[in-house]
Amino acid sequence: MQAGDLQMAHFGHDFRIDKKGTIDLVTEVDLAVERMFRAMIASRFPDHQILAEEMGGAASVPAGPCWVFDPIDGTTNFAHGLPIFCASLALEIDGVAEIAAVYDPNRKELFTAERGAGAFLNGAPLRVSPAAHLVDAMLVTGFPYDVHARVDEIVGLFAAFVGQARAVRRLGSAAIDLCYVAAGRLDGFWESDLKPWDIAGGALIVAEAGGRVTGTDGGAFSSRGGHVLATNGRLHDDMLGVIRSFRDRRAPQRTK
Repeated sequence: MQAGDLQMAHFGHDFRIDKKGTIDLVTEVDLAVERMFRAMIASRFPDHQILAEEMGGAASVPAGPCWVFDPIDGTTNFAHGLPIFCASLALEIDGVAEIAAVYDPNRKELFTAERGAGAFLNGAPLRVSPAAHLVDAMLVTGFPYDVHARVDEIVGLFAAFVGQARAVRRLGSAAIDLCYVAAGRLDGFWESDLKPWDIAGGALIVAEAGGRVTGTDGGAFSSRGGHVLATNGRLHDDMLGVIRSFRDRRAPQRTK
């Protein structure tokens, strides 16, 4: 929650914004929050590793405890004054998330989970939605930073889900997307080209709320796999079917 306090102290005011890529932003607030977090972990757990968005860390899965942290998930929203962003944290042990926390300072919502002990919103238990059919579902996704080079692919899959679901949203924060699936506000989330800090915490929160989390190919989820499909469980196979059908249509025809 200290991260959220620091975010809100600057939100809506002037702060420095730089580019890491054509549309990939970083602000001085991202850096300040991450420095604060690193200092706190160094003082409390000096032998633990850290992987965070702005200053990096272990590229491969390290042995033992590793804190996976995103100082501002939704930096583009934050930079534009749109109040949809959060701080996201997971403690992984040998690459498996055991504890997670995502804090949205705009709504003052703290989503937490502990493996085997459930998921909670401000201390109240979370449960995924009961939606059983895509036509009754509200889904959510995100777009990668190289979307300009892959418009047909990214928007094409988005359109495939628009044609099946009640509604599809794009909020701009993968961690919030995942937490909203856990809370039953949304029924399913898919996205590719993600980083561990985007999804490590939220994926555990969904799983502990009774949802199902895999890769977009249906394989086992890994925070370092780069892609995720998280649902209430009931819609999971149907969403996998939409993804597979779309990818099959795009695949080049085999030469006979």
